[in-house]
Amino acid sequence: MVDLIKRTETSEADFGSLDLRFHHVGVACRDLDVEMGPLLIMGYHVEENDFIDPIQGVRGRFLSGQSPRLELLVALPGSRVLDPWLKSSARFYHLGYETPSLQQAISTLLARDAILAVEPVQSVAFPGRRIAFLMLPTMLLIELIGP
Repeated sequence: MVDLIKRTETSEADFGSLDLRFHHVGVACRDLDVEMGPLLIMGYHVEENDFIDPIQGVRGRFLSGQSPRLELLVALPGSRVLDPWLKSSARFYHLGYETPSLQQAISTLLARDAILAVEPVQSVAFPGRRIAFLMLPTMLLIELIGP
């Protein structure tokens, strides 16, 4: 006889709904060019020039042409921001979402037990826009990209 574990039923109404649009998967790398090589063979291509974000301590490169869009990231000299993911080999480490209201999305997620990991800051990768990072209760790191 198999014991079944009763799953708690939840609905969108329990959590509210955020107007989020998926943008990218963040990938922690040691070398952008080495990481990119096999992805080019798989049909990805470089979207634009690399960006350097001194606030986040990273250099990044967006790749598209396949799904999902990837944001390859390496730490700037002296930055250790990617060390936890590189050490654990969990290199696909965040999901990026665009939102029409950064503050509303943050408030909604905080009310649902998310933790604000990085306060809203100006983005280099998305000029004129602000970003924030939140850790969901399930230990999923998300990046919110404001309007």
